[in-house]
Amino acid sequence: MTVLHPGDMFPTLAVTPPDQAALQLPEALAGHFGVVLFYRGSWCPYCNAQLRAFQRAANGLADLDVRVVALSVDDEATTLELIAKHGLEFSIGHSADAKAIAEMTGAFVNPDPVFLQSTGFVLDPTGRVVVSVYSSGAIGRLVPEDVVGMIRYLREHAASTSA
Repeated sequence: MTVLHPGDMFPTLAVTPPDQAALQLPEALAGHFGVVLFYRGSWCPYCNAQLRAFQRAANGLADLDVRVVALSVDDEATTLELIAKHGLEFSIGHSADAKAIAEMTGAFVNPDPVFLQSTGFVLDPTGRVVVSVYSSGAIGRLVPEDVVGMIRYLREHAASTSA
């Protein structure tokens, strides 16, 4: 299992949204800041709250040129229901291979039933990890307010060092 640290390149990972072709990460986010969220499943109230929070923050994230992608082990039908229930407009992948993703990213896996624990990554426009947030249970997850604050700081810091 590989834990991803700041500066590490995010591994190549296919995320398949319902009724769409697979997105290849980090390539699909190239040129933009990216947020990659692994969530436990549609049954998890904390995950639902996190996904709704990122949807509510969509305009502010878009203003900062941030793209969000989420992924779980839920099947396609369950993922479609979740998207419809919360009006999610960012890419939500389904049918994740939890063990393979854990090997690539260091995400914790619940053994029975098998699912990914909440894990979040902020990627820079080149696909490198800016921050990784690993949780071994239901709580402790990336929130949009922290993403917005971090990206604003990074942009301001980059502007002041290049001036």
